[in-house]
Amino acid sequence: MYCDRYHEILFLSLFLLGFYFTTAFSNEPPSTLFNYEPPVTDEEIHLAALQFVRKISGMNKPSKENEAAFLAAVDAITATCHTLLDELSTNAPAKNRAQEEALARERSIQRFSRS
Repeated sequence: MYCDRYHEILFLSLFLLGFYFTTAFSNEPPSTLFNYEPPVTDEEIHLAALQFVRKISGMNKPSKENEAAFLAAVDAITATCHTLLDELSTNAPAKNRAQEEALARERSIQRFSRS
């Protein structure tokens, strides 16, 4: 039972990292939080988990009746993502977050500039 639950949580975390980790409160495209320098902060992981729960539930702010379940889901996803990020490893050098953001801005300008 534990093994199945662990794999379910691991799959969910990979899904989140691959497709739904975005900057909180924005409509920016998904961004990966693994293998960056400086490393992702606890707050960034929490905000990404919060955004994911908002997206899945369809609620920006839960009702009093749903608040406990909503917050428990955010906490569970946050903890699972911490575990996942701690356990992942790579031989690739860490990417510089500021440089990656600058490249993304450049690509966006080129993509959306009017010719």
